[in-house]
Amino acid sequence: MAKFTPHRTLDCRGDACPMPLLKTKKAMNDLASGQILEVLGTDPGSKNDLPSWAKRTGNIYLGEEEEAGGLFHFYLQKK
Repeated sequence: MAKFTPHRTLDCRGDACPMPLLKTKKAMNDLASGQILEVLGTDPGSKNDLPSWAKRTGNIYLGEEEEAGGLFHFYLQKK
């Protein structure tokens, strides 16, 4: 169960790199400072891409959860 209550959920299931990152960037632009975005994805590359992007942009990577079957829930907070 998520430790965070997202303000928005972005569904990137089935998307391959770089689409989850590009969609995340666009979705973060629509959030207010402090709001949380949940990204649903199946691309294992996002486990490296999203934390790295958050660090570069000053946003906060809150963590991830993995469900059976390879579904990831990533949580980011807008700076």
